[in-house]
Amino acid sequence: MRIEILCTGDEILTGKTINTNYSHIAQRLGEAGLTAYWGTTVGDDRDSLLAAFRQAAARADAVIVNGGLGPTVDDLSQEVAAAAAGVELVLNAGWLARMEEYYGRRGRVMPATNRKQAMLPAGANMIDNPIGTACGFSLTIGRARFYFTPGVPREMRRMLDEQLIPSLLALGGVQGVTRLKRFHSFGIGESRADQVLAGIEALAPGSEVKLGFQAHYPQLETKLMARGTNAADLERSLAPIEAELRRRLGNFIVAEDDRTLEGVILAALRAQSGTLAIAETFTGGSIASRLASLDGAELLFRRGVVARDPAQLCAAVGLDTDAVASGVSGALAAKVAAALRSNSGASHGLAVLVNLDEGADRLEFGGTICIGIADAKASVVRQARMLGGRDWVRRGATELGLDCLRRHLLGLPVDEQIDFEKR
Repeated sequence: MRIEILCTGDEILTGKTINTNYSHIAQRLGEAGLTAYWGTTVGDDRDSLLAAFRQAAARADAVIVNGGLGPTVDDLSQEVAAAAAGVELVLNAGWLARMEEYYGRRGRVMPATNRKQAMLPAGANMIDNPIGTACGFSLTIGRARFYFTPGVPREMRRMLDEQLIPSLLALGGVQGVTRLKRFHSFGIGESRADQVLAGIEALAPGSEVKLGFQAHYPQLETKLMARGTNAADLERSLAPIEAELRRRLGNFIVAEDDRTLEGVILAALRAQSGTLAIAETFTGGSIASRLASLDGAELLFRRGVVARDPAQLCAAVGLDTDAVASGVSGALAAKVAAALRSNSGASHGLAVLVNLDEGADRLEFGGTICIGIADAKASVVRQARMLGGRDWVRRGATELGLDCLRRHLLGLPVDEQIDFEKR
């Protein structure tokens, strides 16, 4: 089946907004065993949209249109879809009532302009949007089935997973069920992971299992895409591969599926009735923000201290500034972690200090990352040097600090060497 992804909006066409929706849709299609043959971007112009719809209708079997379902004058998807299909716009009374109820629950009156979102081409099938006011819909134009989705990412993603992909699979005559299993790792590069996992699909002979990778430094996502006749057969086929993958990647796996590294850390703290305080230099508070934004973090996250100057950081946690006289080191990070733990009342203190090279970014530009973790029993130190520029070092320090904390909480070795540090 030949699928086209058609994204609308002047802000996308001009580059003012990065089109992450396209990449997400294309990726999810691929994970479901579907293929996007074309990707088109069109501005908020009636003639351009109509020409794009007609071109897609002539060459594709299915078209996913993203954007243009809002209440403003530049949201044109419903109007142009109706013109391309040669039908009128009609009011969907059910969706209008849903929108009015949506506003009523919030103690507001629905603006008159939102009525436009309930106007759909005659003959269109509504695609539910449980978390927004933009009504999705599907419609046949020419030879193709069009699926219209909102531009708001979280609305589009839910609609795609719950409604569009199952419909596309059925449209393409794809039988059986599919499953995507994801492993998130830190510390192992894509090339080495590919070598380590070579031949792993052969553990499920006769099954459709595909291994894939997506690198987004500092993490690597390893995917197992599988298809089977039913869910039970699929689970049986995947089980030995999943177990072997966990064995081969070992401690580098930080989370699976929708779980995150920071979520694993909070769960481990919660299991130990623990609390946490964090001190960081150069990372700009990115370590604390990864944890503090999660549900339930308010019960576990006691304090975050951020400073660019190590002496200021020491003063903030109650250490004499003379402690930094000998420079940033693992020993200093351990002292900062212990002092922070003591004065914050947290059960665990994490300190991530970075001694950055001087000068402009260059290939060999880097920094020494010093990590200290303190709890009631002991202090743990980890030190690594990373190259590649300021942003590479900043992100690497953030991830390494979090991963060391994860390992410590789970009783795993903190000093296991990673691919990204200079040996």
